[in-house]
Amino acid sequence: MSWQTYVDDHLMCDVDGVQLTAAAIVGQDGHVWAQSSAFPQFKPEEISNIVKDFDEPGSLAPTGLYLGGTKYMVIQGEPGAVIRGKKGAGGITVKKTAQALIFGIYEEPMTPGQCNMVVEKMGDYLIDQGL
Repeated sequence: MSWQTYVDDHLMCDVDGVQLTAAAIVGQDGHVWAQSSAFPQFKPEEISNIVKDFDEPGSLAPTGLYLGGTKYMVIQGEPGAVIRGKKGAGGITVKKTAQALIFGIYEEPMTPGQCNMVVEKMGDYLIDQGL
């Protein structure tokens, strides 16, 4: 199965009538494995800052998480495993696997919990596969 299928079928899936605004699977080196059409064009340093926060939890909190130039306020996550961010009526969830970062971006009416469930379920699956 291609990485694009994971994004299209498993991240951009319907959850109680809503779905993510955008999603992607990005290698920890910043290379995009697959992404939805609406996923923002990001800068390499944005990915390296996110990876750094997984290694040094809390490093993004003072400045915020930036992706595609959009700033998200970092909120409660799981140090070294999940980063969650909020911006207005939407937000972002990033799950770290052995080799990749799984991104989910949402807007209302999707809830933070629905976004977390979709992204973290995919991340846990990839971790189980050694990826």
